[in-house]
Amino acid sequence: MNAFKSKHQRLILIVVSLTALMMAGLIAAYALRNQASYFYVPSQFVSEPPEIGRAVRLGGMVREGSLERLPDGVSVGFIVSDGDAQVPVRFTGIVPDLFVEGSGVVAEGRLGPQGTFLADNLLAKHDENYVPRELEEMTARQKREVVAETEAAAGRAVTR
Repeated sequence: MNAFKSKHQRLILIVVSLTALMMAGLIAAYALRNQASYFYVPSQFVSEPPEIGRAVRLGGMVREGSLERLPDGVSVGFIVSDGDAQVPVRFTGIVPDLFVEGSGVVAEGRLGPQGTFLADNLLAKHDENYVPRELEEMTARQKREVVAETEAAAGRAVTR
C-alpha cells in the first residue's frame, strides 16, 4: 500500500521545492553580499569610510593642480573632490583620454591602509559640450554631414 495519497505527495513535493528554492536564493545572496560595489562621493567617503580592502566606487572632480605622474612612469596620483571634501587617489595603468584636471571621474577600487584610495579602473566623464578630437576643426555643417553618414551606414548595417 502507498503510505501517502497522491495529493499529499504533491504537497510534500511543493514544500520541498519551495524550501530548496529559498535556500538557493539565500546562498546566492550571501555569496554576492561582498561583491556589490558601493558608490561614494568624497564627503561620504571621508565621513563614513568603507572598510579597508572593500571594493567601492569613488566619484567626483579631479582637483586642479593635483594630477602628478609618479616616478615609476605608469602610476598617477590625484585628488578627487566634491567641493566639501577631498580624497587622494593612486592609479596604476593607462588613463583614459578624457581624464584631465577639472574633469569628472569615477574611480573603482578600494581604500588602502594609509587612507589613499587605490584605483583599479578609471572612468572619465565629460560634459554635454564634449566634441571628439576628430570633429573639433569641422564646421557645424561638416559635423552634421559626418553624423548623417555614420547614421546611414549604421542603418545599412542593421538591415543586412
